[in-house]
Amino acid sequence: MSYTKRFYITLILSIPMLGQMVLMPFHLMMPAYNWVALITTTIIMLVAALPFWQSGWAAFKHHNANMDTLVAIGTFVSYFYSVFAMMTNREVYFESAAFITVFVLLGQVFEERMRNNASNAVEKLVQLQASDAEVLRDNAFVRVPLEEVVSGDVIRVKPGEKIPVDGVIVSGTTTIDEAMVTGESLPVAKGVDDSVIGSTMNTTGTVTFKATKVGEETLLAQIVEMVKRAQTSHAPIQKLTDKISNIFVPIVLIVAVLAFDIWYVLLGATAVHALLFAVAVIVIACPCALGLATPTALMVGTARSAKMGVLIKSGEVLEAVNKIDTIVFDKTGTLTKGTPEVTDIVGDEAKLLRIAASLEEQSEHPLASAILDRAKQQQIKVTIPTNFQAVEGKGVQAELFGQHVFVGNEKLAINAQISERLKAQMTALQKAAKTVVVVGENDTVIGLIAIQDVARENAKVTIGQLKDQGLRTVMLTGDNANVARAIATQIGIDDVIADVLPGEKADHIKQLQQSHRVAFVGDGINDALALSTADVGIAMGAGTDIAIESGGIVLVKNDLQGVVRALAISHKTFNRIKLNLFWALFYNVIGIPIAAGVFVGVGLTLSPEFSGLAMALSSISVVGSSLLLNKAKIVDDPALSTK
Repeated sequence: MSYTKRFYITLILSIPMLGQMVLMPFHLMMPAYNWVALITTTIIMLVAALPFWQSGWAAFKHHNANMDTLVAIGTFVSYFYSVFAMMTNREVYFESAAFITVFVLLGQVFEERMRNNASNAVEKLVQLQASDAEVLRDNAFVRVPLEEVVSGDVIRVKPGEKIPVDGVIVSGTTTIDEAMVTGESLPVAKGVDDSVIGSTMNTTGTVTFKATKVGEETLLAQIVEMVKRAQTSHAPIQKLTDKISNIFVPIVLIVAVLAFDIWYVLLGATAVHALLFAVAVIVIACPCALGLATPTALMVGTARSAKMGVLIKSGEVLEAVNKIDTIVFDKTGTLTKGTPEVTDIVGDEAKLLRIAASLEEQSEHPLASAILDRAKQQQIKVTIPTNFQAVEGKGVQAELFGQHVFVGNEKLAINAQISERLKAQMTALQKAAKTVVVVGENDTVIGLIAIQDVARENAKVTIGQLKDQGLRTVMLTGDNANVARAIATQIGIDDVIADVLPGEKADHIKQLQQSHRVAFVGDGINDALALSTADVGIAMGAGTDIAIESGGIVLVKNDLQGVVRALAISHKTFNRIKLNLFWALFYNVIGIPIAAGVFVGVGLTLSPEFSGLAMALSSISVVGSSLLLNKAKIVDDPALSTK
């Protein structure tokens, strides 16, 4: 049975005891409460608490103590003492056994959800591939299921279709959007003998290619397998409560046994009286507050972070964030917008845009949309040209307003006249890693239009905030080094790792992890493995589903400032968990000696019922502490630190 089902069953069965706890301050008792509590708690013990007993016993046999040991002891003693108390007309503590189970299961529900997310991430990867392919069979193209495609098949792909498997083009030219796999910021022109990657999108032309890798050999399949390995390679982070329990449980048991022995053997108390002191020690040490410390802070912290556009997936992420000293960013779609934009226009802007937009409206080139978007922003009216001609690999030319005009790269203008000033500006723009479009009229270059995948508006501010906190920033991208360094210089990134193949991103993360604790921020398919490999994966919310599933933190609003907020809320929440654990233990440190009867001589003692009250107060203090996270200041001001 899942933790979630056990939690809801336990919560429902605990309702009568919750009602009695509400009535207690008014000295009211529910009819037949003891019998109701006995029946419901017995069911809870058999359905929900028994696995804790089994785990605690297994740990004991290996000479260990964990959180389950504490839960097992607390529920076992509370339950069986309450049965004994019921038979001897004493105060019962069934609610202690029941609510210990409720609160501990609540924390484990979160863990179960995180494991399910890990498996969903791999399923999303598999769903990205095409379901069928148009294959040449008996001199005709027929559509067959993907599993029937074999290496050596000739496959045809039309515009708007996914490339089904990896291969090499044998005829046709096109542009393919590979950004989700390779990190390239612009669609890539492809022709004969160029390779294609399965699951990328064919955008413009029809091509036929020869399949070279199918099934488990494709790049996507390899990424799937690597993500699986990455998600299972990390040893689970030992819970802080388990570390505490490993020391705390033996101490509690020793104190309880000593309390019984001292009162019964040395001080001559009756066995029942001595047992009450021992039970009071066990009850006040019950792990309700310890069980609440993590899940309540996690619930409040994650709920508040969600309102800020930050989804934190697990408590393990919170602990890992506190050790991060290096943040690695993907470039395309993460630090940059992921779509090309016109950045510079050299010459008569209105005239250049009118000529370029009029010609590019007839073009399928990936940069055409950037020019058309700029023309639309400037409300430039587009005119239909005559004698339009696309010059492969160079650009387009036509007749417009009675003049011969052309738009393209410098190869198209090789025989045209160009001033020294424009030459110098072209060189400067190219050094800035911008794609330069030449606009000409008759035989003269009249202006330049520069296009680039530009940095996000708040990228520079975000990087500055992170560096102010002493964090090292790194760009890791499949794009070329010139483009990567240009963007890095603009926004202040410390280091650049460029020209990285999809499978190599995780390798670079591992290299960094040899001397650093690394967080990775990304959004594409090619980022999934790196997100899983990093100590903390931070996924952009507008990225692929697999990237979002693989990340431990998701920036729902797709805002880079979310990285700063994610670190801030993670620090606050994890620190609150540690504070909660302190309060949970503080009550024990103060209460256990009193419960054991150390201060009976001065009239200070704790009966089991008052020990139960003290235990409840410790739980209330922990809940109150967690709720204070709603009032904690989470920094958005660039001048402030998250710590």
